[in-house]
Amino acid sequence: MTKNHDIRPGQSVELLKELHILTRDGKLNQDSRRKLKQVYHLFQFIEPLLQALKQEGRDITLVDHGAGKSYLGFILYDLFFKTLHDASHIYGIETREELVRRSQELADRLGFGAGMSFLNLSVADSIVSDKLPPQVDVVTALHACDTATDDALRFALNRHARYIVVVPCCQAEVASVLRKNKGETKRDPLSEIWRHPLHTREFGSQVTNVLRCLQLEAHGYQVSVTELVGWEHSMKNELIIAQHKNPPQRRAAERLNEMLDRIGLRELRERFFAPDASAGATQ
Repeated sequence: MTKNHDIRPGQSVELLKELHILTRDGKLNQDSRRKLKQVYHLFQFIEPLLQALKQEGRDITLVDHGAGKSYLGFILYDLFFKTLHDASHIYGIETREELVRRSQELADRLGFGAGMSFLNLSVADSIVSDKLPPQVDVVTALHACDTATDDALRFALNRHARYIVVVPCCQAEVASVLRKNKGETKRDPLSEIWRHPLHTREFGSQVTNVLRCLQLEAHGYQVSVTELVGWEHSMKNELIIAQHKNPPQRRAAERLNEMLDRIGLRELRERFFAPDASAGATQ
């Protein structure tokens, strides 16, 4: 097979064929190259987090929500986890039973089965599931649709994740609440931002991620936001990375609730919840 410069050194060619990223004769078409580029870009952001955990000499647990065909989980395992201790583990969460079964069969066939598990759960159900450890190190969600990203964040907060890496997708809930509550905010000049339906949709998507970042900061996470890849590759491109570093932050919680109140989203406080103010929050 001709050497393919898109493939990382040491990467399993058999895995990439099984994931249909490579053809049976080892070639890469344009669509697969784009998909692989997205996953590699995300790996570049996740790898330093995993290296930091590895340097602590501990086993690493990663949970990938909305795993789909588990491209991200398999490539993370192939490029990083397969060199770790046996107790390090990747869990893939997916609602489609057939994809869960296929992913587990592939992991077993490639010899990854000891370090990878796939669970037929919704992201919301995973929050209370005893099939996952009570504490995890890294939570990822690549293009988990609409509120599934919020469920992934709730899971991460519930399981005290050290790192959170999400690329949100198809955010509609906030826009629908903005439309419903336009009457109560029409006196505010800022409501012009979402008066027209197209602006409601776009502003709703943007403000969803702003609220998510404030929520994470309120819970003591240091947050950064960037592009995953160029917009020519994907329109679902906003990457949120959070590291737990601080006690709960009162100011971020206040700003979060002020935003919800001002733009008519107070009914979403349960979704974008801040920590209890009595739990030792700092400024």
